[in-house]
Formats: sequence, structure tokens, C-alpha cells
Amino acid sequence: MLKRLDLNLLPVLEILLEEQSVTAAAARLHLSQSAVSKQLTRLREVFDDPLFERTAYGLKPTPKALSLAPELRQCLQQLAQFTRPDTFEPALSQRQFRMHLVETTYSLTFPHFMPSLLAQAPGVSLNCQTWRLDTMDRLLRCDIDLAIGCREWDERSPMHVNHIPDDLCHVELVQDYTVCLMRRDHPALAQEWNLDTFLSYRHLQVAFGGIEHWLLDDVLQLEGRQRDIAVNMTDFQSALALCEQSDLILCAPSRYAFAVMKSFELQSLPSPIKLIPGAYLLMWHKHFEHDLSHKWLRELIISQVLPSITPRV
Repeated sequence: MLKRLDLNLLPVLEILLEEQSVTAAAARLHLSQSAVSKQLTRLREVFDDPLFERTAYGLKPTPKALSLAPELRQCLQQLAQFTRPDTFEPALSQRQFRMHLVETTYSLTFPHFMPSLLAQAPGVSLNCQTWRLDTMDRLLRCDIDLAIGCREWDERSPMHVNHIPDDLCHVELVQDYTVCLMRRDHPALAQEWNLDTFLSYRHLQVAFGGIEHWLLDDVLQLEGRQRDIAVNMTDFQSALALCEQSDLILCAPSRYAFAVMKSFELQSLPSPIKLIPGAYLLMWHKHFEHDLSHKWLRELIISQVLPSITPRV
């Protein structure tokens, strides 16, 4: 089979497995759909299997294709390492980096490092997706290059920084803490602000970054108490709009909250429970530690973001 296998077909198979669509794969590969279809035909001949079946919802991988996926990923990583250049020139690079980010980190980080990236490496691109439940697994499999996610420094949290797997490297970019948001004429503003007042109202919760609950809830649970969550959402902008029009209280990261609440009629109050500030971490697999282009990108992010963040803890 090696005589028939063109190594250039392997990235095509990887992207087809990820996208399960010839159209989407062609867009990512910057090829025509007919070119990708021809390469899929060649892959079917090489592996003597259909690999994908057409359905109303796109391409469905065959059992053979699914069995190839883990070995394919490992093979491509080894090939990339084998062919990795000894030098890296940002101005000449055409590399596409894959990143997952918690949505609240875009505004905190991208305005600071992207201008330098575009100036230094005009051919480099970032394929960014919102942090998902499987992001940590994808980092561990080296499916993505980098991720920016939330972790806690408070010992009471199961999401403590020390629980990050040993195979992952990380650097703290920003520390942040929780604030409570409510409409400007909320009745709680006329009361003494304490834990009892906080818990006497219903709450609006936004789940993001693969985190279904907050440190605040972990601490309340340890004390045998809990919030009354009226609505769970995944979109902060919609949550802010609902908070503005109701008596629901919304807990949110302070940096993001203060940046976006200018567009809403909202008031902020501190958390009624003392919490150690959490952090946004830049994470990557140690497999990429000596990858020169990867090192260039992460050092660029760190060097541009860290000095730009004003301490707020």
C-alpha cells in the first residue's frame, strides 16, 4: 500500500473526518470541491474502503475511517515533527494555528496580540473555535495548537490550576474575579448587600468554557446552600439583555462584564462570598514545546497580553 499512498492525501482525510463535508473540507484546504472529491476517490482506492457514506446531513465515516482516525492523527504529528524546519521566519510562514478560547477572552487578548501578528506574519492565520467540553481532550491529543481557558486558584474548586494534566504546559495571562450584575433599579440595591440578600433572588447563569457551574456554587455547596437558577444560557449578550429586563441576578467575570455592560442599564456589586481570583490560562501540549513556529506564537501572545492587562485583584 505504501507504493500507492501519496502522503499529501493524509491531511485531506484528516480534514474530511473533522468536517464530514466535502464543501467544508475544500474551503479549509483552499481547494475546489471537485479536487477534494478526486482525492477522496484516491483515498478509497488506497484503503479499499468507501471511508464515507453520503447522508442527508453530510458525510458519515465508515467504521474503517473511524478506526484510522487515531493512527492518522499520530502519523501526521510525527510527519510534522520529522519535517519541522530548524528555523522559523514569521514573514514567510503560511501556517494555520488551531485555537479554542473561552468566549470572554477574545476581547481581553486579541486586540493586544493580533496587530503584531498581522504585521510580523501576514501569511499566518488562526482558526479559532469556542471552548468546548472536549477541548482539554483535544489539547491532550494535539488536535489543537493552543487554548485559552478558565481555571481557579481557590483550593475549594475542582477546577484548580494544579489539576491540569501534566502533559499540558500553561501560562497565566489574566486574573479575574466574579461580580454580580443586576438592573439599575433592582430592589436588592435598596437592601443590605450580603449573602442572604444575594440568595433571596433568582439567578441567571451563563455556562461557558466547558464549565457548567462557578466557584461561587462550589463554595455555597460546601456551606450547604445554593442559588436558585431560573435560567441557564450560553450567550452572555442575551443574558445581559435579560438581566436588564428582570429581577434576575447575573454573576459574571469582572473584566468582561465591565467592558460590555456599558451598553446595558446594569449595576454591579461585589460577590457576597470572599473568593480567590481565578485566571485565564494559555495552554498547549508539551509536544509543541520545541516547535519554533508554535513557540513564536505563544511567546507573542504572552509578551503582548501580559503588559497590557491592568491588575484588578
